[in-house]
Amino acid sequence: MEDQLEAEAAAGATAQRTAPRKRQARGERRIAEILTAAARVLAAQGYERTTTNAIAAEAGISPGSLYQYFRNKDEIAAELATTYAAGLRAAHEAAFDLTDVTGLTPAETIDRVIDPILAFNVANPGFKALHARPDMPPGLAAATRPIHEALRGRVVGLLETRFPERSAVERNLAAQLMIQVVQAAMPSITTADADERPVIITEVKRMLGAYVRELAER
Repeated sequence: MEDQLEAEAAAGATAQRTAPRKRQARGERRIAEILTAAARVLAAQGYERTTTNAIAAEAGISPGSLYQYFRNKDEIAAELATTYAAGLRAAHEAAFDLTDVTGLTPAETIDRVIDPILAFNVANPGFKALHARPDMPPGLAAATRPIHEALRGRVVGLLETRFPERSAVERNLAAQLMIQVVQAAMPSITTADADERPVIITEVKRMLGAYVRELAER
Protein backbone atom coordinates (compact mmCIF):
# COMPACT_ATOMS: atom_id res chain seq x y z
CA MET A 1 0.00 0.00 0.00
CA GLU A 2 2.79 2.38 0.90
CA ASP A 3 4.53 1.59 -2.38
CA GLN A 4 1.34 2.47 -4.27
CA LEU A 5 0.97 5.76 -2.39
CA GLU A 6 4.60 6.65 -3.04
CA ALA A 7 4.18 5.87 -6.73
CA GLU A 8 1.04 8.01 -6.93
CA ALA A 9 2.79 10.86 -5.12
CA ALA A 10 5.76 10.65 -7.48
CA ALA A 11 3.45 10.64 -10.48
CA GLY A 12 1.67 13.70 -9.12
CA ALA A 13 4.94 15.53 -8.56
CA THR A 14 6.05 14.71 -12.10
CA ALA A 15 2.77 16.03 -13.49
CA GLN A 16 3.19 19.25 -11.52
CA ARG A 17 6.71 19.70 -12.89
CA THR A 18 5.78 19.00 -16.51
CA ALA A 19 2.44 20.83 -16.68
CA PRO A 20 3.93 24.35 -16.78
CA ARG A 21 6.35 23.26 -19.49
CA LYS A 22 3.49 21.80 -21.52
CA ARG A 23 1.46 24.98 -21.09
CA GLN A 24 4.47 27.04 -22.09
CA ALA A 25 5.07 24.87 -25.15
CA ARG A 26 1.43 25.23 -26.15
CA GLY A 27 1.68 28.96 -25.71
CA GLU A 28 4.82 29.14 -27.85
CA ARG A 29 3.13 27.12 -30.57
CA ARG A 30 0.11 29.40 -30.46
CA ILE A 31 2.31 32.50 -30.69
CA ALA A 32 4.11 30.99 -33.68
CA GLU A 33 0.75 30.25 -35.33
CA ILE A 34 -0.42 33.83 -34.74
CA LEU A 35 2.80 35.27 -36.17
CA THR A 36 2.63 33.00 -39.22
CA ALA A 37 -0.98 34.03 -39.80
CA ALA A 38 -0.10 37.70 -39.30
CA ALA A 39 2.66 37.46 -41.90
CA ARG A 40 0.21 36.02 -44.44
CA VAL A 41 -2.39 38.73 -43.75
CA LEU A 42 0.23 41.49 -43.87
CA ALA A 43 1.54 40.21 -47.19
CA ALA A 44 -1.95 40.07 -48.67
CA GLN A 45 -3.47 43.25 -47.22
CA GLY A 46 -0.62 45.51 -46.15
CA TYR A 47 -0.11 46.88 -42.67
CA GLU A 48 -2.81 49.55 -42.59
CA ARG A 49 -5.62 47.25 -43.73
CA THR A 50 -4.56 44.38 -41.48
CA THR A 51 -6.65 43.93 -38.34
CA THR A 52 -6.32 41.69 -35.32
CA ASN A 53 -9.66 40.12 -36.25
CA ALA A 54 -8.29 39.19 -39.68
CA ILE A 55 -5.15 37.73 -38.08
CA ALA A 56 -7.23 35.71 -35.60
CA ALA A 57 -9.42 34.38 -38.41
CA GLU A 58 -6.35 33.40 -40.44
CA ALA A 59 -4.89 31.63 -37.39
CA GLY A 60 -8.19 29.81 -36.80
CA ILE A 61 -8.71 31.24 -33.32
CA SER A 62 -11.05 33.74 -31.71
CA PRO A 63 -9.99 37.39 -31.22
CA GLY A 64 -10.21 36.76 -27.48
CA SER A 65 -7.64 33.96 -27.74
CA LEU A 66 -5.33 36.23 -29.74
CA TYR A 67 -5.56 38.94 -27.06
CA GLN A 68 -4.22 36.48 -24.52
CA TYR A 69 -0.86 36.83 -26.29
CA PHE A 70 -0.91 40.22 -28.03
CA ARG A 71 -2.80 43.35 -27.01
CA ASN A 72 -2.89 44.86 -30.48
CA LYS A 73 -1.53 44.80 -34.02
CA ASP A 74 1.53 46.85 -33.10
CA GLU A 75 2.66 44.22 -30.60
CA ILE A 76 2.34 41.56 -33.26
CA ALA A 77 4.34 43.73 -35.66
CA ALA A 78 7.03 44.26 -33.03
CA GLU A 79 7.35 40.51 -32.44
CA LEU A 80 7.53 39.89 -36.17
CA ALA A 81 10.19 42.59 -36.41
CA THR A 82 12.40 40.74 -33.95
CA THR A 83 11.91 37.46 -35.80
CA TYR A 84 12.56 39.03 -39.20
CA ALA A 85 15.68 40.82 -37.99
CA ALA A 86 17.18 37.55 -36.80
CA GLY A 87 16.27 35.81 -40.05
CA LEU A 88 17.63 38.63 -42.17
CA ARG A 89 20.91 38.63 -40.28
CA ALA A 90 21.24 34.88 -40.84
CA ALA A 91 20.47 35.30 -44.55
CA HIS A 92 23.17 37.94 -44.91
CA GLU A 93 25.69 35.76 -43.08
CA ALA A 94 24.88 32.87 -45.42
CA ALA A 95 25.09 35.17 -48.43
CA PHE A 96 28.58 36.33 -47.56
CA ASP A 97 29.98 33.03 -46.37
CA LEU A 98 32.60 33.25 -49.08
CA THR A 99 36.11 32.19 -48.22
CA ASP A 100 37.66 33.09 -51.58
CA VAL A 101 35.68 35.04 -54.15
CA THR A 102 38.70 35.26 -56.43
CA GLY A 103 38.06 31.66 -57.45
CA LEU A 104 34.47 32.40 -58.49
CA THR A 105 33.20 33.98 -61.67
CA PRO A 106 31.13 37.17 -61.30
CA ALA A 107 27.97 35.17 -62.08
CA GLU A 108 28.82 32.56 -59.41
CA THR A 109 29.50 35.31 -56.88
CA ILE A 110 26.17 36.96 -57.63
CA ASP A 111 24.39 33.61 -57.21
CA ARG A 112 26.09 32.94 -53.88
CA VAL A 113 25.26 36.39 -52.55
CA ILE A 114 21.76 36.89 -53.91
CA ASP A 115 20.18 33.46 -53.44
CA PRO A 116 20.06 33.36 -49.59
CA ILE A 117 18.66 36.90 -49.46
CA LEU A 118 16.03 36.07 -52.07
CA ALA A 119 15.12 32.89 -50.19
CA PHE A 120 14.57 34.86 -46.99
CA ASN A 121 12.32 37.42 -48.66
CA VAL A 122 10.29 34.79 -50.52
CA ALA A 123 9.84 32.76 -47.32
CA ASN A 124 8.81 35.86 -45.33
CA PRO A 125 6.38 37.90 -47.45
CA GLY A 126 5.17 39.80 -44.40
CA PHE A 127 8.64 41.31 -44.01
CA LYS A 128 8.15 43.59 -47.02
CA ALA A 129 4.71 44.64 -45.77
CA LEU A 130 6.37 45.96 -42.63
CA HIS A 131 9.63 47.11 -44.16
CA ALA A 132 8.00 49.05 -47.00
CA ARG A 133 5.82 51.12 -44.68
CA PRO A 134 6.55 54.86 -44.65
CA ASP A 135 6.01 54.71 -40.89
CA MET A 136 7.99 51.56 -40.31
CA PRO A 137 7.63 50.23 -36.74
CA PRO A 138 10.48 51.65 -34.64
CA GLY A 139 11.46 48.17 -33.53
CA LEU A 140 11.89 46.95 -37.08
CA ALA A 141 13.73 50.07 -38.19
CA ALA A 142 16.12 49.91 -35.24
CA ALA A 143 16.67 46.17 -35.61
CA THR A 144 17.32 46.14 -39.34
CA ARG A 145 19.29 49.38 -39.76
CA PRO A 146 22.64 47.95 -38.59
CA ILE A 147 21.98 44.79 -40.61
CA HIS A 148 21.49 46.80 -43.79
CA GLU A 149 24.56 48.89 -43.02
CA ALA A 150 26.56 45.68 -42.56
CA LEU A 151 25.19 44.40 -45.88
CA ARG A 152 26.46 47.49 -47.67
CA GLY A 153 29.85 47.08 -46.04
CA ARG A 154 30.05 43.46 -47.14
CA VAL A 155 29.19 44.32 -50.74
CA VAL A 156 31.84 47.02 -50.69
CA GLY A 157 34.30 44.45 -49.35
CA LEU A 158 33.52 42.06 -52.21
CA LEU A 159 33.98 44.85 -54.74
CA GLU A 160 37.27 45.81 -53.14
CA THR A 161 38.49 42.23 -53.53
CA ARG A 162 37.36 42.12 -57.16
CA PHE A 163 38.35 45.65 -58.13
CA PRO A 164 41.19 46.86 -55.90
CA GLU A 165 42.11 49.41 -58.57
CA ARG A 166 38.79 51.23 -58.20
CA SER A 167 38.51 54.12 -55.78
CA ALA A 168 36.60 53.83 -52.53
CA VAL A 169 34.04 56.30 -53.91
CA GLU A 170 33.43 54.10 -56.96
CA ARG A 171 33.08 50.95 -54.86
CA ASN A 172 30.70 52.56 -52.40
CA LEU A 173 28.53 53.95 -55.18
CA ALA A 174 28.51 50.60 -57.00
CA ALA A 175 27.49 48.78 -53.81
CA GLN A 176 24.70 51.25 -53.15
CA LEU A 177 23.32 50.96 -56.69
CA MET A 178 23.47 47.15 -56.75
CA ILE A 179 21.63 46.89 -53.42
CA GLN A 180 18.98 49.33 -54.66
CA VAL A 181 18.43 47.26 -57.81
CA VAL A 182 17.76 44.15 -55.74
CA GLN A 183 15.51 46.03 -53.31
CA ALA A 184 13.50 47.56 -56.15
CA ALA A 185 12.96 44.15 -57.74
CA MET A 186 12.11 42.36 -54.51
CA PRO A 187 8.34 43.11 -54.48
CA SER A 188 8.01 41.73 -58.00
CA ILE A 189 9.99 38.63 -57.01
CA THR A 190 8.09 37.88 -53.80
CA THR A 191 4.63 38.36 -55.34
CA ALA A 192 5.35 36.47 -58.58
CA ASP A 193 3.94 33.00 -59.12
CA ALA A 194 6.18 29.95 -59.13
CA ASP A 195 6.63 29.99 -62.90
CA GLU A 196 7.35 33.70 -63.25
CA ARG A 197 9.68 34.15 -60.28
CA PRO A 198 12.75 32.38 -61.77
CA VAL A 199 12.46 34.53 -64.89
CA ILE A 200 12.50 37.75 -62.85
CA ILE A 201 15.41 36.53 -60.72
CA THR A 202 17.39 35.64 -63.83
CA GLU A 203 16.82 39.12 -65.25
CA VAL A 204 17.90 40.80 -62.01
CA LYS A 205 21.07 38.72 -61.90
CA ARG A 206 21.74 39.51 -65.56
CA MET A 207 21.49 43.23 -64.80
CA LEU A 208 23.89 42.90 -61.89
CA GLY A 209 26.29 40.81 -63.97
CA ALA A 210 26.28 43.37 -66.78
CA TYR A 211 27.00 46.13 -64.29
CA VAL A 212 29.90 44.18 -62.76
CA ARG A 213 31.37 43.49 -66.22
CA GLU A 214 31.04 47.15 -67.12
CA LEU A 215 32.76 48.08 -63.89
CA ALA A 216 35.62 45.74 -64.75
CA GLU A 217 36.02 47.22 -68.23
CA ARG A 218 36.19 50.86 -67.24
